[in-house]
Formats: sequence, structure tokens, C-alpha cells
Amino acid sequence: MSSFHHYQPTGQAELPAIEINKKLHDPCLYVPSAGLASAVNVALNLGQPLLLTGEPGTGKTELAQHVAWFFQLGNPLVFNAQTTSVAKDLFYRYDALGHFQYSQTQQKSLTPDDVETRFIRYQALGDAIRHNRRTVVLLDEIDKAPRDLPNDVLAALEELRFDVPEIGKSWAASADNRPVIVMTSNSEKNLPDAFLRRVIYYHISFPDSEALLRIVSAKVEGYGEKDLARIIAHFEDIRRRKLRKNPATAELIQWAALLHRMEFPAHKLEHPDQLSAAEQETLRISYSVLAKGKEDLGVLVSSLS
Repeated sequence: MSSFHHYQPTGQAELPAIEINKKLHDPCLYVPSAGLASAVNVALNLGQPLLLTGEPGTGKTELAQHVAWFFQLGNPLVFNAQTTSVAKDLFYRYDALGHFQYSQTQQKSLTPDDVETRFIRYQALGDAIRHNRRTVVLLDEIDKAPRDLPNDVLAALEELRFDVPEIGKSWAASADNRPVIVMTSNSEKNLPDAFLRRVIYYHISFPDSEALLRIVSAKVEGYGEKDLARIIAHFEDIRRRKLRKNPATAELIQWAALLHRMEFPAHKLEHPDQLSAAEQETLRISYSVLAKGKEDLGVLVSSLS
């Protein structure tokens, strides 16, 4: 019997058990290309940040997790850049409003340590410097930040120190404990030239069929290699269509796992024009994993007609 739960709004029922694919984000299963591995080695040996570009879902963020796992540095410290991010946000955030409200309603004055505990939240780069130990810091989607922020990152790495004037404290790290910095960007076009000259740059291209098969084989159970190759071939055909947003590797892994849970016969993908009505319906349902908009879903569904 299929393990895929069919929701039918005709009465009440219990929620199905969730089958989490623990392999999906397992850092030990990450397989970097030879070029990416070389870029990592250059960045590590020079002590410079590694800047990764590539379309979403190609493994930029996962690379930081893999490097942290490989060198046994614990979980990466993550800073998600925003359009409003400023240099201080790399190190800490101060809840000024919360502190003000406390001072207006409470008679007891707070010590600097109390203020730190209640209203200071250390961020990724600040935590790395504060603890003065080797760790991986992931600065995700740095291109979203204002143009000055990337240069502020490099200045911070040169000094390896920062101040928290709200509590009168300063933190510094030794050069030997310089954090491993991995930065991701969906495009290098918005980054200042001075910044690009001082980082190790690598663009992660979308994997070819052979690389996709290695990736999916490691992270999806149930299908044999031939069936996975058929799924990948269909997936690549989908990416050749004029979609507004192409599905990436992460969606492929989820889609292959879903097809197996739905007990879809992968060999039928070789002849989509010979699918039964039930098999077409199964594919239509599964395409919601790959399509990220109404128009794209319409393109995939119409291809089954």
C-alpha cells in the first residue's frame, strides 16, 4: 500500500506520520566538485573569505555546513543579510526599545551584565570573535545587504574585534582563531569591486546529469540507479522549458522522494505520452514540488495533456 496520505475533506481523520528525509541536509553526504574543493582550499590557506554564487538550490549554504562538519568545528554560525543590515548587525543586536521600556517601568537599575543578558543578542561574526575559537561563519545572501556591508565584513576580519558601547565591553580574537567565512550571493553584480578583489570567488554551476545522479543516489532511498536516471532525465527536460523559476537540486531530491512515496513507476517517465489517467494525475500532484508559481505549474501540467 502506498505510504502517501490522501486528504479527503469528507470527515475527520488523524494526521499522517511525517517521514523526514534525514539525508537531505546531511553534511557528510555533500559532494563538492573538484573546482569548488580547490576554491575552499585556496580560501583556507590564504585566510580569506570564500564568496559563492550560483542559482538558488545549488548547494551554496550546504557548503558551509559541510566544511564545518569536515573540520569538526561544530555548527556554522549564520547571519542572514537583510536590506536593512548595518555593520553592527554582524556582531550584535541591541534591543534599545526593550531596554527603554524596562527603565520606564522598573525601579531597579541594571548592571552592564544584566543589560547584556536581557537586551544584547550576539550575532554570527560577533559570536565567533567573542568565543575566540575556530568556527565557520556563514554570511548568507550578502548581496541583499547595503553596498557598504560587504566591505565592513572585510574590515572586521582584519581587526578581529568589536565594541559593545551599550555595556562598555570589547571583544577580540587572536589571528590563530580567525573564523572561516563563507558568503553566498545569488549574483555578484550588486557587490562592490573593492570587496570582490579581497575574496576568493567561485561560481557553482548547476550539476550535470552524472553529478545529479551521484547526489540523488546518496539522498533518496527506494529507487535503483536506472530509475533515478529516468527521474533526472525528466527533471532536466522540465528545466529546459520556459519556466519563470527553474527547480533546483533541492527540489529534485524532494520530488524523487515524493514519487517513491507515491509508488510512481519511474520507467513510465520515458514515455509520458503513454501514461494512464491515474499516472498523469500522480505526476500533476507531484509537480507542486517543482513549480513555484501559477504559470510554471500550468506549463508542467499542460505538458501532460
